[in-house]
Amino acid sequence: MSVTPEWLQAMLPGMQGLGGLLASAMRICGIVIGAWVLIAVAQKAVRAMRMRIASRLDDREAVQRAETLGRVIRYLVAVIVSLVAGMLVLSEMGISVAPILGAAGVAGLAVGFGAQSLVKDYFTGFFLLVEDQIRQGDVVQLGEHSGLVEQVTLRYVQLRDYDGHVHFVPNSTITSVVNMGRGHAQAVVDVGISYNADVDAAMSLMREVGTSMRLDPVQGGRIVGDLEIAGVERWADSAVVIRARFKVAPLEQWNVRREMLRRLKQAFDRAGIEIPFPQVVFHLSPATGHTLGRLSAD
Repeated sequence: MSVTPEWLQAMLPGMQGLGGLLASAMRICGIVIGAWVLIAVAQKAVRAMRMRIASRLDDREAVQRAETLGRVIRYLVAVIVSLVAGMLVLSEMGISVAPILGAAGVAGLAVGFGAQSLVKDYFTGFFLLVEDQIRQGDVVQLGEHSGLVEQVTLRYVQLRDYDGHVHFVPNSTITSVVNMGRGHAQAVVDVGISYNADVDAAMSLMREVGTSMRLDPVQGGRIVGDLEIAGVERWADSAVVIRARFKVAPLEQWNVRREMLRRLKQAFDRAGIEIPFPQVVFHLSPATGHTLGRLSAD
């Protein structure tokens, strides 16, 4: 019968405790590494599924919706897996999760009153995505901010305006959404002609320019309807304003409008139709013997 030396008996509890710590540390490392791998695999699977679905869709808007939802799902996967891994790590460290969850519930109520806007961000962002109000690639106006949607999350919408400035709009501040990239758009053109010009001749020229744009190989692909001339919109200070519009593909209204104005300028110049500049008419007193005079002001 062997007898364990006293010095070894004294070291055994410490060695067992060290072995337990090493085993616990290895399990914690395994949990962290497993969570990281699971997040990477899940996000890659979501990305592959999104690309597969997008490849089968012909509708550009449906593709944008798939990209937006794919990004949000990847974010949720990372959050959920990280929370579960965190609870497992705490449990492995000997920290009971149940009291923490109970305390978190109480603290959550207190924090909720102080962070109502943050909670509202997530709820509003959820409904923005579910109701398909905003997608990546849309051009929208959110209150005083407008631009191209670069990113939609549960907390904010990231916009880039024409000057290249990036706006981060919290979802809780969004009360209305003006989306300029859905279904189709209208390229509205207001054309001013002088009061001496023939209105009917000007509208006839506008129809000719509209027809030429529809037959153009580049512009024709952007336009989905004939030019609609509403007629005389108003009598301005120095011009008679004629309003017309094209039904165009989404986000093409600005390109079509610029091209329409460029061609109308050339057509009016050839036809001798004056595009007026601001003018001021002075009526002189009859006692002076002067006739009616007109001065032009640039």
